[in-house]
Amino acid sequence: MPYLPAADSVEMIVIGLVGPSHNYAGLSLGNVASAHNAGAVSNPRAAALQSLDLMRALLGQGQSVGILLPLPRPRLDMLSACGFTGPLPQQLSAARAQAPGLLAAVWSASAMWAANAGTVSPAANSAHGRVQISAANLMSMLHRSLEHTDTSARLRGLFGPGASADLHSALPATPDLSDEGAANHMSLSGGPGQRGVEVFVYGREASAPHEPGFPARQSRLAGEVIARRHGLDPARTVHLRQSRTAIDAGAFHNDVVAVSCLDAVFYHEDAFADGPEATEDTLRAAARGLFTPQFERVNRADVPLTDAIRSYLFNSQLFWRPGAERLTLLVPAEVHETASTARFVAGLPSRDGPIGEVVTVDVRESMRNGGGPACLRLRIPLTGAERAGLNPGMLATPERLTALEAAITATYRDRISPEDLADPSLVDDCARAVAALEAVCGG
Repeated sequence: MPYLPAADSVEMIVIGLVGPSHNYAGLSLGNVASAHNAGAVSNPRAAALQSLDLMRALLGQGQSVGILLPLPRPRLDMLSACGFTGPLPQQLSAARAQAPGLLAAVWSASAMWAANAGTVSPAANSAHGRVQISAANLMSMLHRSLEHTDTSARLRGLFGPGASADLHSALPATPDLSDEGAANHMSLSGGPGQRGVEVFVYGREASAPHEPGFPARQSRLAGEVIARRHGLDPARTVHLRQSRTAIDAGAFHNDVVAVSCLDAVFYHEDAFADGPEATEDTLRAAARGLFTPQFERVNRADVPLTDAIRSYLFNSQLFWRPGAERLTLLVPAEVHETASTARFVAGLPSRDGPIGEVVTVDVRESMRNGGGPACLRLRIPLTGAERAGLNPGMLATPERLTALEAAITATYRDRISPEDLADPSLVDDCARAVAALEAVCGG
């Protein structure tokens, strides 16, 4: 039977529009793709147009799509605070010579990965009776820690003055409250708008000593605090630990090894520290009386963990087309370039599981920087009344995407090298590009 929405509910998929300073600096420790392509020449124009193609693909699948505009970059105030002052050419050239990593951080366009913008709880799960959104502090990485104030403003811009949503500021930027947003959060339910279970995935306990290997970015305490401020039912809230095996293989966020939609969880057997059987039992217990979760588990014998991470099989978008009996999985093109993942998705629709269709999208520029289709989106469940309170300029329509395409083609550069980050004219080019996008969307 098709899933049944409650109270004309929809899920808006907010896509991060890639910014004009998109470059390959390799700033994200633990992100294998980002490290592999560090120092390469990027193509911001192609990257942004690919994110528009992703929006068009989702619209074509009957999805409601929102737009998260790029943040202004570079953060010259950060350079000044770190002692690089004076005329702009001098400021940039000195930073390039003395602190190239800092210079790259203030130019970073990583806010395009909207899954890290914040954590979203539907109104049906909240004692407050309103959609809850907490901006992520992203304090584990310098370049990402610079985002949350501006990202919060962009999120507020999605909603009109009468919108029924509570937007919370980021948690204090301390290691004990390290928060990476929806990339480490899953929301499960029996249908759109129905009460369900929220899952917070963490890599470490607060104040725990650093373990060897790649950093575990999300703390359990951060998830506990967000669940409390969102007014969630503790009996319907689950905290799962990500496996050290997954983190050290390059799963810097849970959404690299697991993705969910409605009652379904699509995940790799090495995703969670408790193992697949105990994890599934925990989720079934939390959902008891509301719905029965479905699981599409991928075993390492079929898809080795390294293949899953290389291809970003799980960093895909899983969504429901209204009226459909099964879910659709939107995968990056790279999934078809690795033998084990290509074989798996080819057979996925014929399996007796929750996923009935696989579609493919090209987001290669984002993939080379370490973010696939799931990284580029933030899911916001809304009733029809809540959706009516959104800022219409931030909703994707064919006409608005055409206008954005024209603005991108006219203002974005088609290449940025590491040396270009010291070019003062790039500052003007990026400001002009963001202003053009804001003009299309009305701010």
